[in-house]
Amino acid sequence: MVKKFYKPELLLLLFFVLGFPAKSDAQNIPGMIFDSDMGPDYDDVGAIALLHAFADSGKIHILASMASTRYEGVAAVMNAFNTYFRRPDLPVGIAGENGLSLRDRQHWTDTIIAKYPHRIRSNNEAEDAVLLYRRILAAQPDHSVIIVSTGFFTNLANLLKSGPDQYSSLSGRKLIRNKIIRLVSMAGSFPEGYEFNVMKDAASSMIVFSDWPTEIILSGFEIGKKILSGLPLIHNDSIRNSPVREVFRICMAESKQDSAGRMSWDETAVLVAVNGPEPYYNLIPGHIEVEPDGKDRWLESAKGQFHLIEARPPAEAELLINELIMHQPKTNNHAGRF
Repeated sequence: MVKKFYKPELLLLLFFVLGFPAKSDAQNIPGMIFDSDMGPDYDDVGAIALLHAFADSGKIHILASMASTRYEGVAAVMNAFNTYFRRPDLPVGIAGENGLSLRDRQHWTDTIIAKYPHRIRSNNEAEDAVLLYRRILAAQPDHSVIIVSTGFFTNLANLLKSGPDQYSSLSGRKLIRNKIIRLVSMAGSFPEGYEFNVMKDAASSMIVFSDWPTEIILSGFEIGKKILSGLPLIHNDSIRNSPVREVFRICMAESKQDSAGRMSWDETAVLVAVNGPEPYYNLIPGHIEVEPDGKDRWLESAKGQFHLIEARPPAEAELLINELIMHQPKTNNHAGRF
């Protein structure tokens, strides 16, 4: 399949249509909800570090962190990272009964729970993800929230299917359409293939990509695999008592493949969700189609969605991501508005 490269003036038009500000507007900072599987891989840890770094810089308000998995301990892990970054009261949502229980093979989640402070001790102390989504979205101004998804689409499919409740008289689809600016996700392998986040809960992926009512931007497998992060972090001895450094140290020591750094799929989604695609990426319009077995393919004849292609050498984005995951927590942070 031949990739289409669009004229610069068209790409510039897309940039403005999608509404990414060149600089953060203090009176119009978007709220962001982070939806992550937080466990099967550890690029989610890099992603949550980027998220808090951007929040500390004033570019976003973090509204909540959602787990698209439900293994026991995932709520505590998320709360431990939020606590480390001085946002201990950020609400945490957990996938419903159809959520997967996939977790890390290196047991870094157990280390984080054992060593770092966290108020949430079990998943029972967290909220149901769909109810939390609806509670938070109902309280936000229209078209003010960005969702960044770095895991399975279980929560988002369940939100789409949800009905009116005590928080909103709107259906899930209408609530999304009214409140969400866009969904940015690490998902898919383009122009086609099998990608973990899409195929592990293929039924939910099919629902989301066929019925989501706002713009979607996808950072595919081929984007993050070229960006290696973590080596500067684990070699930085000035960073102490950091759960982010701890996870990268544990996991990189156990994998020869990661000796030069871990592939940074999830970090790219957060980067683009906050800063927009430029200057590192361009956007290809079209639509992702998912088959029942989880295979995805890109349809350039369709519309409403975008996937990233490289506009600059991957080493440039790698440099920024490696800098951001070394971010240290600030004091007097606030969880956001909800």
